[in-house]
Amino acid sequence: MVLSLDNRVGLVKKRKRVGRGGSRGGTSSRGMKGQKSRSGGGVGVLFEGGQMPLARRMPKRGFCNTFFKTPIAIVNLDQLNYFFEDGTEVTREALVGSGLLSVRNSGNVKILGKGSLEKNLKVHANAFSKSAAEAIVKCGGEVHVVA
Repeated sequence: MVLSLDNRVGLVKKRKRVGRGGSRGGTSSRGMKGQKSRSGGGVGVLFEGGQMPLARRMPKRGFCNTFFKTPIAIVNLDQLNYFFEDGTEVTREALVGSGLLSVRNSGNVKILGKGSLEKNLKVHANAFSKSAAEAIVKCGGEVHVVA
């Protein structure tokens, strides 16, 4: 089937090249002068012809304080169980050393209770969920809240 296909005349149409003289020279099908006839011309999607845009007509609401937000790194119990040996003291530096946290994202550390913990660990973190703290103490470990 594929081998019997031929290159028939008119099968592939050449694209129209404009601005090369002849009948479609001069304005190249762009009309006369003006912004839309220029290269890169045209108005933005939200431009309303000089009228005050809708986004600027609406009142401002609320405020955004994300610039000052301190990032909280999340570590789960199953990760502690996988990365640390029995009897280890888990600090921010130990978490960075194990690869659980990056140096950049190690501001505050919160331990959450996802997964299970079977090891006796001494954990130092900024915050603990209730279930995580209970699970660590239940395994014989210690919970230390760091300021």
